[in-house]
Amino acid sequence: MTNTTLHHNSIMTIERHILEEQETHPEATGVLTNLLYDIALAGKVIASKTTRAGLAEILGLTGDVNVQGEQVMKLDSFAHQTIIRLNDHTGRLAAMASEEDAELMPIPEKYPKGKYVLLFDPLDGSSNVDYNVPVGTIFAVYRRITGEGAGTLVDFLQPPRNLVAAGYLCYGSSTMFVYSTGNGVHGFTLDTTVGEFLLSHPRIMMPLPPKYFSVNVGYQYYWSKGVRRFTEYLQGREEGAQGLSLRYVGSLVSDFHRNLLAGGIFFYPSDTKDPKMPAGKLRLLYEAGPLALLAEQAGGYASDGRRRILDIEPQSLHERTPLFIGNRDLVLKAEEHIRKND
Repeated sequence: MTNTTLHHNSIMTIERHILEEQETHPEATGVLTNLLYDIALAGKVIASKTTRAGLAEILGLTGDVNVQGEQVMKLDSFAHQTIIRLNDHTGRLAAMASEEDAELMPIPEKYPKGKYVLLFDPLDGSSNVDYNVPVGTIFAVYRRITGEGAGTLVDFLQPPRNLVAAGYLCYGSSTMFVYSTGNGVHGFTLDTTVGEFLLSHPRIMMPLPPKYFSVNVGYQYYWSKGVRRFTEYLQGREEGAQGLSLRYVGSLVSDFHRNLLAGGIFFYPSDTKDPKMPAGKLRLLYEAGPLALLAEQAGGYASDGRRRILDIEPQSLHERTPLFIGNRDLVLKAEEHIRKND
């Protein structure tokens, strides 16, 4: 009989891991540690609903429309409120911003204000919930620029290279929490029998050779010549190119997570399909920026096709950007095709 008992020393909870990460920073006060644990707790609560969505009467639409002009899913609304309620009173944040709200969300006056600001996409890929496709939560943490009091817009409009922490939760066949504070990328899987995230993927690095490319090829008619040529390269239709397999879920967290573990590239370029979104669909501060930090910490790279995502200076809270993210060589090859053909 195989002994599957785990030794005590082999079990690393997310709380213990975050605390040990804190010990590598002598100047740390523990505030960021507790903030990350609060986000993990929010993920547990959201996961409890995503796995019961059909039973809990939270599928479908609320009837509201968010700042992006998209109808708000009931589960979207629940995730949004859960993150707010677990973080608005702790004294760790100066303000929050959600992909679902047009304006930043100040901390209520009755609560103390902290030294960080939190941005989040509460339920990325929520249009897929009705079809049992994995969805996720993306978060980003900056240290505030302003000195004290309520956080302001300037605290949020920082280039993603200034991020002090970023990560995502992926709600699928299991629930995973993946994060970085600039010291590698670490993944945790929720053990539902004990209600705790346990370290399952320490120091994730994007493997070579890459396996997959992920893009909605249904939009290729609307892409630039450079992006179309790059896609042909990935398909092995260019001399010297080794074709990759196409895998596309249509949920950014899920597509990125798979390529992070298997190697590959995800891209959502700008297109001419919707003239209202000339820069593409994905948000710089809520999606591209935090995932770019994870990609680079895992040995990869993220670009808008011409420049590094982490170096973009945002001009507005809901700024959109094209995104090419994954193994470094593939993203550089995308930049090369765009530079030569566009």
